Amino acid sequence: MDIALRALVIFFFIFLLTRVIGRRELSSLEPFDLILLVVLGDTIQQGLTQDDYSVTGAVIAVSVIASLQVVLSYANFRFPRLRPLLNGEPIVLVQDGEFIEANVKRERLTVDDVMEAARAQQIESLDKVRWAVLETSGNISFIEKQ
Repeated sequence: MDIALRALVIFFFIFLLTRVIGRRELSSLEPFDLILLVVLGDTIQQGLTQDDYSVTGAVIAVSVIASLQVVLSYANFRFPRLRPLLNGEPIVLVQDGEFIEANVKRERLTVDDVMEAARAQQIESLDKVRWAVLETSGNISFIEKQ
C-alpha cells in the first residue's frame, strides 16, 4: 500500500510540474533536456519504490500511475469544464501581425522562437499573420491573413 500512495503523490507532483514548466519547453526537447528526463525518471523511481525491487512493487507502481492517467483522460473527455485545468487553453501570441506582449512573456517565449515556428510553416513575415496561437501541445499554429 505504501508504494501505491507514493505513486499517487508522485503522479500528481509530475502533473503539476509539467503544468508549471510550460508547454513550449516540453514540445521542443533539446539533447540536454532528454538526458535530464532520464535522470528525473531514475530519481522518481528511487523515491517511488525505495528499496523494493520486487516485481509486485513495480506492478503496483505502474498500475497506479496508469490508472491515474486513464482516470484523468476520462475526466478530460467526460467533463468539458475540467479541460482548461487538465490541458490548458490555447493562447494567442500574435494578432494581426503584432505580438501580444503579455502572452508571449507569460509563456517565456522570444520573438525568435515565434519567428522560427513561422519559418517552419513557410511564413516569412508576421505581417502576413492574422493569428499565431500557442496550442496546448506546445506547437504554434499560424493563421494567415486572407
